[in-house]
Amino acid sequence: MPGKILNIFVKPGHNQSLAEVSMVQTESNMGLVGDVSYGRSKRQVLLVEKETLDEFGLVPGQIKENITVEGIRVAGLPEGTLLEAGEALFEVTGDCQPCQFIEDIRPGLRSEMIDRRGTLCRVIDGGAVQVGDSISLADR
Repeated sequence: MPGKILNIFVKPGHNQSLAEVSMVQTESNMGLVGDVSYGRSKRQVLLVEKETLDEFGLVPGQIKENITVEGIRVAGLPEGTLLEAGEALFEVTGDCQPCQFIEDIRPGLRSEMIDRRGTLCRVIDGGAVQVGDSISLADR
């Protein structure tokens, strides 16, 4: 059963706040158009489950994810797993390990969120991704 995209965020530059958008264009091998991580090799898109945010008392965007999803578990997916999200195809490149930024939200949160901070992906096939789109494991 597919999950659903609840929120989309882009970070226009370093030391800038996230901007919540209803749609983002993705580009193959580049990432989210307009995001500071555009063009990086493995860290183009960060996904996190709303269920995880709820468990830790966090709100969407607070841990600087690009896409908040619901109804699908993305944490711990093996590297190379393909995900269809809207018109785009993502490839999992690994888990995002919590850094000092997470600890600054709340002391102890960094150690609590090990292997739960989110899943990093790169864009294989670009296209539009919108709030409300489905996200699922690809059959390819």
